[in-house]
Amino acid sequence: MVRARDTDACPGALQVHDAADGALARVRLPGGMITATQLATLAALSSEFGSGRLELTARGNVQLRGITDVAAVADGIAAAGLLPSETHERVRNIVASPLSGRAGGRADVRAWVGELDAAIRAEPALAELGGRFWFGLDDGTGDVSGLGADVGVHVLDDGCEGYALTLAGRDSGVRVGDVTQTLIRVALRFLEVRGKAWRISELADLAALLPAVELGGPFPPVTSGPVGWIPQDDGRVALGAAVPLGVLPAHVAEYLAAVQAPLVVTPWRSVLLCDLDAGVADTALRVLAPLGLVFDANSPWLNVSACTGSPGCAHSAADVRAQAAQVAESLDIDADGHRHFVGCERACGSPRAGEVLLATGEGYRLLRSMDALG
Repeated sequence: MVRARDTDACPGALQVHDAADGALARVRLPGGMITATQLATLAALSSEFGSGRLELTARGNVQLRGITDVAAVADGIAAAGLLPSETHERVRNIVASPLSGRAGGRADVRAWVGELDAAIRAEPALAELGGRFWFGLDDGTGDVSGLGADVGVHVLDDGCEGYALTLAGRDSGVRVGDVTQTLIRVALRFLEVRGKAWRISELADLAALLPAVELGGPFPPVTSGPVGWIPQDDGRVALGAAVPLGVLPAHVAEYLAAVQAPLVVTPWRSVLLCDLDAGVADTALRVLAPLGLVFDANSPWLNVSACTGSPGCAHSAADVRAQAAQVAESLDIDADGHRHFVGCERACGSPRAGEVLLATGEGYRLLRSMDALG
């Protein structure tokens, strides 16, 4: 379905969204990568000028809500090195396999993140991409490809074949060698043919975008990321911390930053602490778990999510986060299923698998299910 809106209202660090609970800023983190100092800065900005919480998004970005001084927050974000381009800041949507180069995978895609980010910022026309258009870099594990990026690459078994170009979460049948330039060309071509479409999935004819396209089936959807104690290939440890409903209190973010380790925000609203010695990882785990972060891969918190809901969203018919929390805390959820609670039919943040439950004002009804999403 093509969106009727002619202008893109997706928020950024400079173009904020006027939500029901105040201004909302979204900070793009290409590849989900953020330093401890940068995370501490965002936590401090949220505490001083916002709600005192950070929100993790389904694209591995971070949001600040309830902002009382938009200019001060923008200045702080820029000073932290998180705003390298004022013109392209909303289109730096790059999701990469979060453990790439550290655990598993067929290739290390981290260098591609930086190259692609620089190439996006260097191309003036790409400032016109919608703020929800995003690029996916999958190291062959199938985690990112299963999320359905507008355009991306998937590393194949045999690197000599090149890499699979993906469109809207499907193998296009095209094999590429130059990852960055190919993704830039496809994005530029999309701008030429998009009409009123903001996402590749909204195009009526993909042949106009890529004549040689032969779409395969969708990659299997993924609804939760790596959680717990994760041995890295180099003998060190990564800790995967799920953040219940993606809401990270600022003081907990400060504890994460205090570990002084490389951080990755994942598209499953979790955080990875990387490159830890075993002793440091053990200490961090003992400190962070009591603060509400989830390190149990079998926790029901991994199988429940929600949009913002009320009071933050004026469109919502209910406080859907509270309902989702009740479900998780009561353990009333199928370990093999995922439930996403939404306050209106826009169904923001919906995963590609599981049930999407819509608030009606008197309860919830099934809006769509895994079969409809697949």
